Amino acid sequence: MRESWRWRVSRVAPAATETLHFTVEILEMRVSVTSSDVSGRNVHPGLVQLALAVGGFAIGTTEFATMSLLPSMARDLGIDEPTAGHVISAYAVGVVVGAPVIAVLSARVGRRALLIALMAVFALANGLSALAPDYHWMLLFRFLSGLPHGAYFGIASLVAASLVPASRRTQAVGRVLLGLTVATIIGVPLANWLGQAAGWRWAFAVVAGLALSCAMLIAVYAPRQSPSAGASPWQELGALRRSQVWLTLAIGAIGFGGLFSVYTYLASTLTEVTRITAGVVPFVLAAFGLGMTAGNLVIPKFADRALMRTAGGLLVWSAVVLALYAWAARSAWTVSIDVFAIGLGGALATVLQTRLMDVAGRAQSLAAALNHSAFNVANALGPWLGGLAIAAGYGWTSTGFVGSALACGGLVIWAVSWIADRRSTPASRRE
Repeated sequence: MRESWRWRVSRVAPAATETLHFTVEILEMRVSVTSSDVSGRNVHPGLVQLALAVGGFAIGTTEFATMSLLPSMARDLGIDEPTAGHVISAYAVGVVVGAPVIAVLSARVGRRALLIALMAVFALANGLSALAPDYHWMLLFRFLSGLPHGAYFGIASLVAASLVPASRRTQAVGRVLLGLTVATIIGVPLANWLGQAAGWRWAFAVVAGLALSCAMLIAVYAPRQSPSAGASPWQELGALRRSQVWLTLAIGAIGFGGLFSVYTYLASTLTEVTRITAGVVPFVLAAFGLGMTAGNLVIPKFADRALMRTAGGLLVWSAVVLALYAWAARSAWTVSIDVFAIGLGGALATVLQTRLMDVAGRAQSLAAALNHSAFNVANALGPWLGGLAIAAGYGWTSTGFVGSALACGGLVIWAVSWIADRRSTPASRRE
């Protein structure tokens, strides 16, 4: 079936074959059956990826939109904005705690059932957030909302990768994570608009609806996969005994922190340094989202050919474009280009997700979920170090140099992992 698609395209329009290649791949996934689930039901990878991406869209929308809804939330709950900011921290703590705990305790649960349950909990917690009567209840509900985050993306990535050939795993993971990146372009602005027009509670209510829709789509399209033979919490904990798992997580926790160092203070940099009006800021922020989306569409194709080299290349890329940020911030045009380039580096999350599949052995679920705990560590580390630089008087653009240093730190860890990998891998199996 796949060969016939490519043969027809190349016969009808030889010059357009390369341009249509990505479209053909999507069509292939929609009309072909890569596998069947345990009940013998046909499974369409493209539809499964779409269903899983809807969950990523819901998660991305609530994670990033909460920041822009803080002023109205603070007024409604009768607290100041710095205090309201703790609800973001509560969500992050939920992600860090929930990812490993859920992955270990659900070792004997089928992935489809687990994904449905995670989205149901996410929907309930966001619905309760919309109804929170005061600040303390809001803290609890945001913590509960964060619990499914890491486990969902980890398990969703494993399901998507299991339905395609090994040579296309990273592309499958990238399409699942497209939901998260598209949320930064569409979901967050819409949630912000809804919050301003109808109140911040409605934004959380809509996210709850999206999560329920995702649960239903997963129930319809995702395969029924039985847990692997011998699956147990102890087997999952075996990931923690693997040095390459820890090195891969450290690459993300340190190397990805640079992106967050810049993004957290981007709006303030644009108004204070670039001197653009508040109305233009969302367009520059959208350039970041477009960069992340483009990265998740393009970079995985290189990663499927040379995974570790692509990860190293992304870290070098990030170190350079982050170092250029201070210079680029002088102009709206140059900063938009640089922010787009920084967003491209976000594909590191997708690449490392596949890397963990290779080094985790039979402890796939825990390693996959921990990837998102690592990125939440980066989300805390980058803004903290960037804030220290700003407070020390180095200016808003100093976050770029902090980010570049973090990317270089990630590159050092990558080099350690690379060297250790080459020493333990036969020459015939190296990239």
